[in-house]
Amino acid sequence: MLHKKVLKISAIGACLIAMNLTASAEGLYLPQHGLILDRQAQQQYIERAAGDLFTGRNQKPFVLPDGWQRQDVTVSGIVVEKYTNEESSSDKVLLQLHGGGYVLGMSDGHRIMALKQAALMGAKEVYCVNYRLAPDHVYPAALDDVGAAYDYLLNSGVKAENIVLVGDSAGGNLVVALTLYLRDHQKALPRLLVLQSPWTDFSTTLASRTYNDRKDKILGRGTPLNKAVKEPSYAGTLSLSDPRLSLIHADLKGLPPMLIQTGGHEIFLTENQKFMEKAVDDGVEVTMTVYPDMPHDFALCLPDLDASVASLQEIGTFAQRHF
Repeated sequence: MLHKKVLKISAIGACLIAMNLTASAEGLYLPQHGLILDRQAQQQYIERAAGDLFTGRNQKPFVLPDGWQRQDVTVSGIVVEKYTNEESSSDKVLLQLHGGGYVLGMSDGHRIMALKQAALMGAKEVYCVNYRLAPDHVYPAALDDVGAAYDYLLNSGVKAENIVLVGDSAGGNLVVALTLYLRDHQKALPRLLVLQSPWTDFSTTLASRTYNDRKDKILGRGTPLNKAVKEPSYAGTLSLSDPRLSLIHADLKGLPPMLIQTGGHEIFLTENQKFMEKAVDDGVEVTMTVYPDMPHDFALCLPDLDASVASLQEIGTFAQRHF
């Protein structure tokens, strides 16, 4: 069953609407709305914010929110960060596989985004996996690492039916790759998949790779990770069209319900659309949302924008609906 929708971001001149913050029971401040700008002002904001992101300006250190505890565990030689909401009695667990072109590690932005997602979906625990990175470690190193982390959760008493598997960009690729591996090895599958700007085609031939190359201020031409997705070192000796990497060619039958979020300006737009169509053809329940004028991984990289806030709220609603 396909549910497809497009969220339209309101244009109100260059006026800025202040965020309305509400305190959650989980000790996080979650906005009801973000920054709303007209189209031109919004693109100027995105360009400035992307520049700040790439140069490290205005970065704030990660502070563990009140009510949460952190514990690092080592699983098969890699660190898995465990965050526990002390005030929650929920059985839901969020397992986050971070993005970064398979070449960049966990960031504080990923940590705070995962905790916000957990609060919105009502999860008690969050696990963030520091899997091995390319070019030193190529396929299937990252897959092996996240597979070991998943087994650790199950062996610790977490039920697969309570796991929401979330990934952005390369992490979205890894979410699907892990779930396919679990299916093919007759292991229990997670309850839901959440894919934020997923990297689903390692080739560079699809339309949005060209027409959004200059529009995508996060992953397009001239950005730090542009080369990493055009010449993906994680592939190792595999063909870039191999279905273990380019998931638009994979057999997706039997996968759990999935939410795909993508931006109208991102270079992955076409492959996200084709991946959604392939999933639907294979009988997967899919919800896909295209956020107009947004670049790659906008919820992570541009958290103050209204589209980013709306996308996180959508993840919470999606999880709550399926539980």
